[in-house]
Amino acid sequence: MKRIILLIILFGYSCLMPAEATEYALVRTSAPVLNTPDFKAVFGGASGQVLKTDRCGQVRDLEYIALPGSVFTILKKQHVGTADIYEVETDDYAAPPNTRLFVDSRFLKLEHTAPAPRRPSLPTHEEIISTLKASAGSGYVWGGNVPGGVPELATWFYNDIGDDDKKRLTLAGLDCSGLLYNATNGWTPRNTAQLVTFGRSVEIAGKPSAEIAALLQPLDLIVWNGHVIIVIDRQTVIESRLDCGKPGNGGVVMTSLSQRITEIMRTRLPANTISGGNIRKNVFVVRRWHAGN
Repeated sequence: MKRIILLIILFGYSCLMPAEATEYALVRTSAPVLNTPDFKAVFGGASGQVLKTDRCGQVRDLEYIALPGSVFTILKKQHVGTADIYEVETDDYAAPPNTRLFVDSRFLKLEHTAPAPRRPSLPTHEEIISTLKASAGSGYVWGGNVPGGVPELATWFYNDIGDDDKKRLTLAGLDCSGLLYNATNGWTPRNTAQLVTFGRSVEIAGKPSAEIAALLQPLDLIVWNGHVIIVIDRQTVIESRLDCGKPGNGGVVMTSLSQRITEIMRTRLPANTISGGNIRKNVFVVRRWHAGN
């Protein structure tokens, strides 16, 4: 009888326990967001001197780098190695299907109420162009959108790394959509999966390369699911290209607009829109998104 009463008391108590309150976090300084909780395996490894990369030198565990002021909702907390790692979600980044996002807690400030979302201001047309041009020569970093990288990685994860390796090990560089994201202060979508429908369509279907080139305006996006090229002016485009196996594995380059469109059309057809039916086909679109165009 006593046992039954005790079970009833315990059961009643557990039912009365309040649910754990939702917690939030504010990004204090540029924070790598990974698709794995094992930050130590990615940054430093057992020796504290290596970066986990693929054969092209890219960290495929990196999704993007969250900017200061970004807001995360914390889903789970776990202790990995010597750090607390949080599984999070955010309105700032549309994760690919079935992809979970993780952040090292040292980059974050915990909040018990939802902070105001990050509301970046869009730089002027001229400022964006200037930042894009200044990015030329930056290295290619998969998931990278901070040209100077994340210096805290050198302190928290690595042992005695030299200056020659510091840029590479701290993710200094840009990928294709990260180039635009950086130039717009994080105002534009972070991935090409969203950029293919961003802004409004420029009608290019069925047109030859010269006619397409004549239609384009500064800051137009030549984009498909996997890559984006940004128009600088009527003669020039800029992009961050992964050139696997070449010195530096690629980076941000400026090339001829007409030449680049001709190259693209050797393997891709111009389309007015990319949707579910043709998102995986060999097509490209042009998106016009800036109010100045």
